[in-house]
Amino acid sequence: MATRLTPFAKLLITLGIVSGLYFGGRYVLNNTQLGKDIKSQAEKAQSEGGSESKGGIFGGSKKRDENTLRVQLVTWGGYGPGLYFNEGAKANENSRFYKDYGFKVEFILENDLLKALGAWTAGEYDVMVQTADAFPLYTAPDDINEFKPRAFMQVDWSRGGDAVIVKRGINTVNDLKGKRIAVAVPSPAQTLLTSTLEAAGLKYSDVTVVKTTDNLEAAKLFRSADVDAAVVWSPDDELATADVPGSKILVTTKEQSHIIADIMFASQKTIDTKREMIHKFYEGWMKGLAELRDNASNMQKAARYMAELNGVSPDDAMGMMSVVYWTNHGDNVNFFGLNPDYKGQKGQNLYEKMAAKFVETGDAEKIAPAWRSVIYLGAIQSAENVLSGPAYAAEKSKTFNPVTAAEKSAPAIASKPVSITFATGRFELDENAKTIIDLQFADVARTFANTKVRIEGNTDNVGSAASNKVLSEKRAKSVAEYLRTQYGMDPNRFVIVGNGPDKPVPGCESNATEDCRAKNRRTEFQLIGG
Repeated sequence: MATRLTPFAKLLITLGIVSGLYFGGRYVLNNTQLGKDIKSQAEKAQSEGGSESKGGIFGGSKKRDENTLRVQLVTWGGYGPGLYFNEGAKANENSRFYKDYGFKVEFILENDLLKALGAWTAGEYDVMVQTADAFPLYTAPDDINEFKPRAFMQVDWSRGGDAVIVKRGINTVNDLKGKRIAVAVPSPAQTLLTSTLEAAGLKYSDVTVVKTTDNLEAAKLFRSADVDAAVVWSPDDELATADVPGSKILVTTKEQSHIIADIMFASQKTIDTKREMIHKFYEGWMKGLAELRDNASNMQKAARYMAELNGVSPDDAMGMMSVVYWTNHGDNVNFFGLNPDYKGQKGQNLYEKMAAKFVETGDAEKIAPAWRSVIYLGAIQSAENVLSGPAYAAEKSKTFNPVTAAEKSAPAIASKPVSITFATGRFELDENAKTIIDLQFADVARTFANTKVRIEGNTDNVGSAASNKVLSEKRAKSVAEYLRTQYGMDPNRFVIVGNGPDKPVPGCESNATEDCRAKNRRTEFQLIGG
């Protein structure tokens, strides 16, 4: 992390604490006595007529200016474009939202997401923030989903805010098997851990998750002898590993560049009653973003507004904005599945994957509704003819440098063996082989979009070693070519290695049985630095 971010440490630590609240509202409401007491009091207040707004979990809301869109934010760097376009956080007549579209926007900092959720259900906020991976925790529970939350906009991708840190002796993701890992539950830390393990062919159940209330506690546990690894927020990745001899940062969201996506959502009622405001809010936000790109003075202005909102220095606010990628209109078109040619990470991938995972981990009682039923596309679609041109084009895939000889043997971050069956002596992929790649590796490649992929072909010892080496290399090239054509990946991203029979599975060096020969006929995907 750059030196100028050091004063920002406490702020990010606070955000780590917030993330536990951010995604823990449902858990607290239904699994603690405090939550039960809060709900009981809210129900009593409503039954006594104490709320002007029906259905709020906490009850009680004040009369509002219906020409002002109230948007809840947390301490995070993703909101620069909106603050810039609004000329600050407060509702004001200098705002471009007001001058261009005739309505006001008020941004409200509320880091207590349990409190924010109650205010939203009571109608005190029109729009709330969340992440796509954790959105199932809002759409699955009946008592929240009755308000029909609808995601209508992607704000950003996290690029460096989360990390998996490990102690001495753990050098790859594969080494995490059987280890004890401190993880804030429920939170994006679970999503990061899940995707990290999958890169090595491991499951959540292959490790022992030591649950914590927040990422700060996870970092604290890492400094003890109780765990082998932890999922933490920056700057605790650097601070905690500096405190524990022999430890290191294993992987961050810089490598997993498409795993934590911030979104905004509104209730269906708000969308129905304030549709034009929602549409123009999206449009104005995207215009603001376009004006920030490559314009230092505009960026400084956005940083000043963010500093005012969060009570930090402009330099720290600039640091907040530097660890995210703001998603523009083209990125939203891709994220919400409106571009049929886009093969990268989509909101549906993250949402539906974690909807199932939260049930598996016991953090949700049931699978959340399908992605298509919890999104609203009208804002994106209404802006299609307005937000055109290069300024609104989607982020391009990373361009990788040509493969070097050193990359053929460079240490891997993670290795995932996948059994792809080829006809004897052949290297072409059949439909079954393509399906295996789609199911077992494509998601890993989309998530770790900033890493190179080494594809190693391996064979048994039937036939000459020379011919098997050539054949294994051709098979690895076939896999890379499929990923390139099907998913639009840069050909320089793939490091091709043909091992032939030279790297048998441990225990099957002699190829004495058909079972061992089958294990040795494998393709291995390895993630290495980009």
